[in-house]
Amino acid sequence: MTHRESGPRIGLLGGTFNPIHLGHLRAAQEVYEALGLAKILFMPSRTPPHKDATERDRIVSAEGRLAWVEQAIAGVDHFEIDRSEIEREGPSYLVDTLIAYHDRNPGQPPPVFIVGQDAFAEMGDWRAPSEIFALTDLAVMTRPPGQLEKLEQRIPEAVIGSFEFDPDGKRARHREAGTLIELVSITALDISSSRIRKICRDAGSIRFLVPESIRSAIEESGEYGPRPSSPGTGGSSIR
Repeated sequence: MTHRESGPRIGLLGGTFNPIHLGHLRAAQEVYEALGLAKILFMPSRTPPHKDATERDRIVSAEGRLAWVEQAIAGVDHFEIDRSEIEREGPSYLVDTLIAYHDRNPGQPPPVFIVGQDAFAEMGDWRAPSEIFALTDLAVMTRPPGQLEKLEQRIPEAVIGSFEFDPDGKRARHREAGTLIELVSITALDISSSRIRKICRDAGSIRFLVPESIRSAIEESGEYGPRPSSPGTGGSSIR
């Protein structure tokens, strides 16, 4: 199976980004290089439909999360912001975002939606999965341990019949729409937004987990918890 000749592709990296961290940025960079993308658009969700906030573990306002993403990618020419989900009222469903993307970019090749292997396996439960898989290429990020070897192992049952798979199982093409799914191996970084929020609740430092350009803003905002006891040094113990 060879890739269709369609010109440079644009990557879309959506998410709550609560908050954005170095794992997001490194993954985006590796997918950008692996697939030769023209650029990657970061799309913070306004109202993530699959995540619930609690009083203890809250979701920062859309504008607050957007500001941190903007600061985190500032100065990287091939990283840009897409505000479509932030500006759209209601739950941030991917199918609505993709339809709007195509309306804004008529005649252009489909975007490449970047997704982790676990979320990829759950896409059958997202709104209108058949339409999603026909509207966008997908870059499925996989990393050790438990690295996904073949797309057929995790592709949602609702759409598996719509795809023809490469013999090695690492790529697949939609039989009607021509959209592609590709496995992209990335570096394993043990960083997560939930871990960062917990460290903040424990008054620890998140230095070296998020870009330095936004670390102080996150810690001093009080959004996730009290400020670290020693902001200048990140505390006296290793966390």
